[in-house]
Amino acid sequence: MSAESDKQEVLIVTGMSGAGRSTVGNALEDLGWYVVDNLPPQMLRPLVELAGRVGDTLPKIAAVVDVRGGNLFSDLEQIVESLRENNAVRVLFLEATDAALVRRFEQVRRPHPLQGDGTLLDGIGAERQRMLNLRESSDIIVDTSDLNIHQLATTVQETFSDAETPGLQVTVMSFGFKYGLPTDADLVADMRFLPNPFWVPDLRGSTGLDQQVSDFVLAQEGAAEFVDNYTRALAPVLAGYQRENKRHATIAIGCTGGKHRSVAVAERLARLLREQPGVAVSVKHRDLGRE
Repeated sequence: MSAESDKQEVLIVTGMSGAGRSTVGNALEDLGWYVVDNLPPQMLRPLVELAGRVGDTLPKIAAVVDVRGGNLFSDLEQIVESLRENNAVRVLFLEATDAALVRRFEQVRRPHPLQGDGTLLDGIGAERQRMLNLRESSDIIVDTSDLNIHQLATTVQETFSDAETPGLQVTVMSFGFKYGLPTDADLVADMRFLPNPFWVPDLRGSTGLDQQVSDFVLAQEGAAEFVDNYTRALAPVLAGYQRENKRHATIAIGCTGGKHRSVAVAERLARLLREQPGVAVSVKHRDLGRE
């Protein structure tokens, strides 16, 4: 491993108030970054030193810094330069036009942090002046004037996600209808159209995780056709989730008791969904241990 790759990765998120720092922080958290919001610049060095002591526990740190720190903010440029000596430090600066910032502040009906007794534009102008040198030395500048929160999150994902980072975490969950629908399910499919292995004496005591039950369920008329067609139908849905920055999705597969049919189909569906690009799939059997 190179010396450069051993350096602590640090991203400082700053820029104009109202330009989307909170949205960027949330998007970075979804990508696995350790995000600290509204951090005084003087706390950057202790944070990075702490991360270095815990090793791989905090491999990537993002600190959101803004002008609300008052005089504390004036030290940021010097602190950034000193941190660059031993760490992989980048600065992301969020920009937006005056018109866009005014519109956003008016929507939330809050004053600008530097507005004081002046107008909203006075505050924006003062902040631009204070941010000028930092903006010029930033590694990445993103103009968010024409971006909504979903588009900004997409920009963050495209810029900072690793090649192996999945765009969507999918949980395929089996369940029993008699115990109620999963409250966190995004999509629900009903396997009660298939014959129930419960009524087969040799299969009753087994589950959909057992090969003989799985073979029985998937050999029933319509079972394989359903799984194949449902997988194809889910492809544009999962791709759309990624475009809209939906990072987690739960696909619930139900049968009467959540022990046979739903388990077998959930396992088969998960195997097929793992072939989808940008998707990481896990399986959960909610009611498998119930009597």
